[in-house]
Amino acid sequence: MTGSIEQGISQTHGNTHLLHFLVRLPRPMETVWPALTTGDGLAAWFTPADVLEPRLGGAVTLRDVGSGHVTAWDVDRVAEYTVQDGGRIRFHLERDGDEGSALRFTHEFEGEQESEPRWRARFERLIAFLEAGAP
Repeated sequence: MTGSIEQGISQTHGNTHLLHFLVRLPRPMETVWPALTTGDGLAAWFTPADVLEPRLGGAVTLRDVGSGHVTAWDVDRVAEYTVQDGGRIRFHLERDGDEGSALRFTHEFEGEQESEPRWRARFERLIAFLEAGAP
């Protein structure tokens, strides 16, 4: 199985923007989860997490994005980080067949700091990281 980025939907409501993606990943959830929820995993494809307390209410600092808290945490399924100036970043994993995972991603933010092409490039790096045999 190879990865794919199947959807990229951008919506605007006033000054609030929502980006949604469905990303099919070539590895099982157990392999993908650390790429979304550990400092080393996030640094490999998105940005370093200078602080990451993996629990609901835990502190998080995503370099070049902002500091805030873990606002949703369901082990092996949902991680959501809400950071000042960076908005709400939500990763929701689901099984996709025997060998793969589907990532339902949402980024809610204000202003113009993020874009669909930027997230698409990040997800391409995530797919390449996982295809290369991420730990």
